[in-house]
Amino acid sequence: MKYVDETILRFPLVGNNNSSRRKNVGADELTEKDIRDRKDKIKGIIGGIISNLILAFLAFLVLFPLIFMVLSSLRTSDEYFARIAFMFPENWFNFDNYKRVIVNANLLVGYKNTLIIVVAVIPCGTLFAAMSAFSFAKLKLRHKQFWLLFLLSGMMVPGAVLLMPRYIAYQTIGWIDTLLPLIIPHLFIHVGTMFFFIQYMKGIPSELFEAAKIDGCSTFRMFLQIMFPLLLPAVAAQDIFWFMGIWNDYFAPSIYLRSSENMTLQVMMASLNSSYMGSGNQTIVFAGAVLSCLPMIIVYLILQKFFIKSMSIGAVKG
Repeated sequence: MKYVDETILRFPLVGNNNSSRRKNVGADELTEKDIRDRKDKIKGIIGGIISNLILAFLAFLVLFPLIFMVLSSLRTSDEYFARIAFMFPENWFNFDNYKRVIVNANLLVGYKNTLIIVVAVIPCGTLFAAMSAFSFAKLKLRHKQFWLLFLLSGMMVPGAVLLMPRYIAYQTIGWIDTLLPLIIPHLFIHVGTMFFFIQYMKGIPSELFEAAKIDGCSTFRMFLQIMFPLLLPAVAAQDIFWFMGIWNDYFAPSIYLRSSENMTLQVMMASLNSSYMGSGNQTIVFAGAVLSCLPMIIVYLILQKFFIKSMSIGAVKG
C-alpha cells in the first residue's frame, strides 16, 4: 500500500516535469524563430536603404545637367562667371535671360514652325499607318505578305543614301526653304509605325470583325468603330515617340531650311548656341535650352504611363 501511494505520488511529478520541458523547448524554439525573423527584417530594411541611396545617387547624376541648366538660366552673366562652381542664383525670379532669348532670338518662331509640323504630320500619318496596318493584319488581301515585306525592305535603305536625290527633287519643285519637305513625305505610310500597329492588332481577336461583317458592317466602319478604339493605347505610345522625334529633329531641318522665318526650334537653338556661347552670354543659351526642353518634360510627366506601356506593346503575340 505504501508502495502504491508512493508510485501514485511520483507519476504526477514525472508528468509535470515532461510538460514543463516541452513548454521550455517550445518557448526556446519560438524565441529562435523570432530572432531569425528580426534578423531577416533588419537585413531587408538595410538592403532597402542601400538600394534607395544608390538609386537616388544615380537619379541625381541623371538630373544634374537639367538642374544645372535651369539654375544657370536664372543667373546673370557676371554671376555665372564669377561663381561658376556655385549653381544657385542670388535672385530666383530673374527671368531676364528668358525675355532676351524670346525677343532677340525670336524663339517663338521656332516653336510655331515645329508645332506646325507636329500638328500636320502626326494625326494624318497615324491615321494612314493605322489603316494600312489594319489591312495587313485583319483583311484578306492577295499577296499581302509580299507587299508587307516590300514596304519593310525600305527600312533597310540608309537615309544618307537618299539624301542627295531628295534634296535635288525638292529643289526642282521649289520646296527648299519651306516646311513641305518636313511634312509631305511623312503624311502617308510611316512604315515603322505601321509595323508597330500590325504587331498590336494581331493580339485583337478576329472574331470581332467577322461578327461585324456578318451584321453588314463595312470595312471602313469596322476600322473606325471597332479597331481604332482598341488601338488607342498603341497610338498614344507611338505618337509620343513620334512627337519626340519631330521636336528634337535637327538634321533634316538644317538641310532644307535657310531663312530664320522657317527655322524649326532645334535649328534656331543651334544658331543661338553659335551666336551667344562664345560671347559671354551662356546664360541666354541655358534659358533657350530650358524653353526647348520644357514641352518634352511636360509631355513626359503627363503621359509617362504610355512610355512604360509601350515597352510591352510590341511583344503582343497574335
